[in-house]
Amino acid sequence: MEKREQLYEGKAKQVFKTDDENLLIVSYKDDATAFNGMKKGTITGKGVINNQMSNLLMQYLEKKGIPTHFVEELNPRETLVRKVSIVPLEVIVRNISAGSFSKRYGIEEGIVFDAPTIEFSYKNDDLGDPLINAYHALALKLATAAEIEQIKQYAFMVNDSLKAFWASCGVTLVDFKLEFGRLTGGSIVLADEISPDTCRLWDSKTGEKLDKDRFRRDLGGVEDAYAEVMKRLTDKL
Repeated sequence: MEKREQLYEGKAKQVFKTDDENLLIVSYKDDATAFNGMKKGTITGKGVINNQMSNLLMQYLEKKGIPTHFVEELNPRETLVRKVSIVPLEVIVRNISAGSFSKRYGIEEGIVFDAPTIEFSYKNDDLGDPLINAYHALALKLATAAEIEQIKQYAFMVNDSLKAFWASCGVTLVDFKLEFGRLTGGSIVLADEISPDTCRLWDSKTGEKLDKDRFRRDLGGVEDAYAEVMKRLTDKL
């Protein structure tokens, strides 16, 4: 598969055209950002871990009936994916209070919910990815009612699958962000990535943070945390 011109560069990834118009190459970077790009840095080796972890978890989720954009891992940093039109919704599923949820509603971190919650953000950097609801998404024509229902269904399926998987690794899945895309025919698939950048992962015994919060909050040991999560995952898969 021939890598051609760069289509896009985001905070954590670059996307390249290939000689097949329906396939793209995603290359993961070590760059790290937080607070809508206000904080910037580097997490050495993050690109490799996020690439390989995303690929392993997407293959795992495919077996659970959740379609994804994953095609093939090309090398430690690059993956071949199906071309999608990204639905401009960030989909956040939460099992435990943490991060912006705790700040927004004035509650402590660590409260286990009776049932998982779901929220949408409008994927728009210029606006700071504001929270929206399904009615707003329909009004803005970001997705159809059927697509929103499908996305919610898939998001809760991902949560059920990953919560159980991470628990088997001694890790608590606190919350996570997903993105979905439309294939050429219009069907919805899971896209983007699943990694310590996009998930809150706490050690089940100690509560130690094993994710990007170590970077956000200057806790130190960021690279070690990412490596630890990757080790636990590869020991299981």
